[in-house]
Amino acid sequence: MKTVGAGAVALALSACVASVPPQSAPTPRPAGVPSSTPAPSTPATRSAASLEMSRYYAKVQADLLRNELMRTDGGGPDTPFGARQLATNFEAIALNDEYTDVGGHYVARTQSSSLHKWNIPVRLGLEFGASVPEAQRAKDRATLSALSAQLGRATGHPISVSDRPNFHVLVLNEDERRAAAPRLTQLIPGLPKAAIRSVVNMPSSAYCLVIASDPDDDGAYTTAVAVIRGEHPDLMRKSCFHEEIAQGLGLANDSPRARPSIFNDDEEFALLTRHDELLLRILYDDRLKAGMPPDTARVIATQIARELMGESS
Repeated sequence: MKTVGAGAVALALSACVASVPPQSAPTPRPAGVPSSTPAPSTPATRSAASLEMSRYYAKVQADLLRNELMRTDGGGPDTPFGARQLATNFEAIALNDEYTDVGGHYVARTQSSSLHKWNIPVRLGLEFGASVPEAQRAKDRATLSALSAQLGRATGHPISVSDRPNFHVLVLNEDERRAAAPRLTQLIPGLPKAAIRSVVNMPSSAYCLVIASDPDDDGAYTTAVAVIRGEHPDLMRKSCFHEEIAQGLGLANDSPRARPSIFNDDEEFALLTRHDELLLRILYDDRLKAGMPPDTARVIATQIARELMGESS
């Protein structure tokens, strides 16, 4: 997550790569005439590039599952953690930016960040590209409905699905995503070109991403847009919903030490774990305020972690 200038935008990019790539990634092709508006009753015809991406990601998911990754059990006896681990992981994930704007392009470069969260109710809304079929839309609506309830329970913060969203979730196929710049600037006016390029020119190694807006540069998000590839098979797509929406709530970074966690690029877990729900509980504890500097937030988060894990201070 990277804050771009005073009162501008924060960007979180989830760039996950299969540990055993099934084949070379498809070469992006020029976009046709896509649309990110609601689709008609008969979906638009998908391009050859989009169909090729579907085949590629199906192989990626198959390889991950074959390597016993993308677990959906939330962790168990093989993934113990205590208050100290939880607090350390919170610092790494919530108090650091994952991406930095370098010369108008976002690059993976971790740096310390003030605490970011939502002070207003989060209203999630789904938007599909015209070529996304209805059967897939129905699955994604069910995913978002269940996830909003899970996130609301975990955070204690008002989170719901709404037809007046301030957190937009776009499920787009290849051509629709590559033509999404006008829609992105409509949803977040003044969006930096680097953020737009991150969506339009997403490499195949980037499965999904989220952009969150902090207009007053005070750590308080007011708008967010998550972009999820429509070509993903069901579990990869569901994983993107879990990770990107949670990142857009303020868990911006990934950490190779976080386990059991979806905020780890090793892809061991596909969905939010109990550990991750506790990170969200810490983040939305009233003692932690948007914009709080890392040194202050770290001390408070450590105390909350001890309380949640039932450990004495």
